[in-house]
Amino acid sequence: MFSRAARGLAHLAAGLVIGPASFVWAVVTTLASGLLSFTYLGPPVFLVVTWVSRRIARLERWRAGWVLRRAIGDPYGPVTGANPWTRGRSVIREPGTWRDLAWLLVGFPVGLVTGVVGVVAGVVWVGTVLAPLWLWAVPNPRVYPVADLLFNTVGGRFALALVGLVAAWPVWWLVAAVSRVQASVAARLLEAGPRARLRQQVSALRATRLRVVDAQAAELQRIERDLHDGAQARIVAAGMTLALADRKLRASGLAEDPARADVVNARRQLDEALAELRRLVRGIYPPILTDRGLVAALTALAGDAPLTVVVDASSELGELPAAVESAAYFVVAEALANAVKHAGADECVITLRRSEVLTVAVRDDGRGGADPAGSGLDGLRRRVEALDGTMEVTSPPGGPTTVLAEFPCAS
Repeated sequence: MFSRAARGLAHLAAGLVIGPASFVWAVVTTLASGLLSFTYLGPPVFLVVTWVSRRIARLERWRAGWVLRRAIGDPYGPVTGANPWTRGRSVIREPGTWRDLAWLLVGFPVGLVTGVVGVVAGVVWVGTVLAPLWLWAVPNPRVYPVADLLFNTVGGRFALALVGLVAAWPVWWLVAAVSRVQASVAARLLEAGPRARLRQQVSALRATRLRVVDAQAAELQRIERDLHDGAQARIVAAGMTLALADRKLRASGLAEDPARADVVNARRQLDEALAELRRLVRGIYPPILTDRGLVAALTALAGDAPLTVVVDASSELGELPAAVESAAYFVVAEALANAVKHAGADECVITLRRSEVLTVAVRDDGRGGADPAGSGLDGLRRRVEALDGTMEVTSPPGGPTTVLAEFPCAS
């Protein structure tokens, strides 16, 4: 109990200093921001003011958490915007900003009441317990007889100290209680509300999911590399060994030997297995994505297509996450496959642009009528949505068909 009371007394004493200063800061800056809100200086000034206010609120969260013995997290969402004006407007719309302001205004009266009660009780108790050490130096010429006995005699001072020791537990409880009241009010206003907590949980889940997606993409790259450099190389080496064996059999005059037929059959089966393995590797993660990037991979894909394909890519795509590159590649690959198999298209245009999102559009001149809920397109949509992206298929009867996918660049 003593440690709680000591912590509470320090908390209340600090509040008597921080509370008035915070109140003055809140009043002055609120008036200044209100006057400047009619000018272009309003949002930038409010952004600076809020930066300072959030530091004060963070200190108050730490003080309240120190008393309540639990962490009180920040309730703020990310500040978005490319310039001070848009960032300032983003901060204005943040509920946590106004909860901070509410505490800066309310904290002064709450801290004054609780602080005076707690600090006075604590100081009086300490003075009572230590009465024999200091009370003799304070003259008390005009006091009641009982007080005169307690204040001006050695025995009375020790009796006063004994009374303080007996009253220790109630006083400690009172100091700790009023400190917790102040800390609870601060925590109620300064910690995240239900909506903010839900938003933080959603952000945490999104970040966790994206880490899982990135880990999955890295694992697919590893599997592709192992298959390409391991199993595929071994199959090629085995095929070469069988080819040499076939050559030796023919050189030895055993061209009609049944064993040579088995060697030729085994070599053919290895070639088929190698072709199947290469298709599998391309389906897992195309090696060209790792080696040359998304634009080069799509250009190679367009070159292999049995129709005219134009790749219109921005020169400022920059570096993209492996999961985004892979998803964009397979969106284009599926769209091209559908244009060839089902749409009867003669020409297709692939467009790539990047701003705040990566936009991939595939447009063909086929007959249209594609089913957006088909298994292939639906699987691609789920893959895109796993990266917080969107995919839209427009395919009226008679065409044209457009597949539009957008990926957040931060994915």
